[in-house]
Amino acid sequence: MNKRSALRPRLLAALGAALLLTSCSSAGEDEHRTTDGRASHWGEDMGAPEASAFMKVAVPESATEVKGAVQINPQEDIYLLSFVTDEKTAVRVAEDLRPEKPLRARNQDLPSPTELFGHLGLAEPQSEKGVRWAGVCPPCVGDSRRSEVQWIEIHVLELDADRARVYVQAF
Repeated sequence: MNKRSALRPRLLAALGAALLLTSCSSAGEDEHRTTDGRASHWGEDMGAPEASAFMKVAVPESATEVKGAVQINPQEDIYLLSFVTDEKTAVRVAEDLRPEKPLRARNQDLPSPTELFGHLGLAEPQSEKGVRWAGVCPPCVGDSRRSEVQWIEIHVLELDADRARVYVQAF
């Protein structure tokens, strides 16, 4: 067998895998998604209401400093939501996500893999001292309310004795 005929099966396999991946990722896409290979960008006119609706996280009526954004990506969009509320309400929001473990301290030595909340004028929650977090895969825990959400995580930062900033991120 010469080199050319040995290369052909590998090339066909790679081409088939690429076609399979692109056909799966383009089915059922939202109209705002880019399909021409462009880089990530922030959705215009997409903020806290859109993020809240996607995550199925109700912003408490008493919340202040409500901010949100949607980063449009070629593969999956990232939804951000943040608000300030009382500590009890922040914990209830976290518990409603149905994480396997309750809010807990996060290792401060971990670098932030992304700079997302900076778009909202906020420090990244992972960089804040004393922040607690929980994360969950809604389909993995049978949360049918959030069947479209692959991953959601919440960070809660105590601001003072009565207030906490809530950061929620989902894709």
